Amino acid sequence: MKHWLPVAIFLALGAVFAFTLTKIGKGELDVREIQSPLIGKTAPAWELPTLDDPAKTISSKDLAGKPYVLNVWGTWCFACRDEHPALLKLSGETDVPIVGLDWKDERDLAKQWLAQLGNPYSHVAFDVEGRVAIDWGVYGAPETFLVSAQGVVLTKHVGPMTEKVWREKFLPLLATGG
Repeated sequence: MKHWLPVAIFLALGAVFAFTLTKIGKGELDVREIQSPLIGKTAPAWELPTLDDPAKTISSKDLAGKPYVLNVWGTWCFACRDEHPALLKLSGETDVPIVGLDWKDERDLAKQWLAQLGNPYSHVAFDVEGRVAIDWGVYGAPETFLVSAQGVVLTKHVGPMTEKVWREKFLPLLATGG
């Protein structure tokens, strides 16, 4: 009887896996749409050194009273390189500041990255230990959050930001104020 237990567990896990793949295949489940428990709640307070100058800081208090986008990225992240052109384009088309959260990175590499590829960010916070990212519930990069002028997290996007995501998911929330 003991020999059937591993087989039963394997079959049960296989059924769950197949069910999930079927949902993904039909478009009924999008792994990038994992809801953050922060949506609809006050954004975590934070303060970090800036990428350019470790003696200076940027904080959530500095951004209070206006909406902003928080984009979590790192030079080690291949998808972050893919999204970078879209962020550059969006930063030139919107008045909403895009704040970069450089996550678990090397300062010199990140500075080189932005010098070579262009800087779409109004500010870049340097989260070398990843503590602020943990407060935001980040589990991978890139992840992008939209925060209202009242400091409420309106939405989160997992994966590279695109013009389509910006138009369809972020802009409507900005237009209604969340």
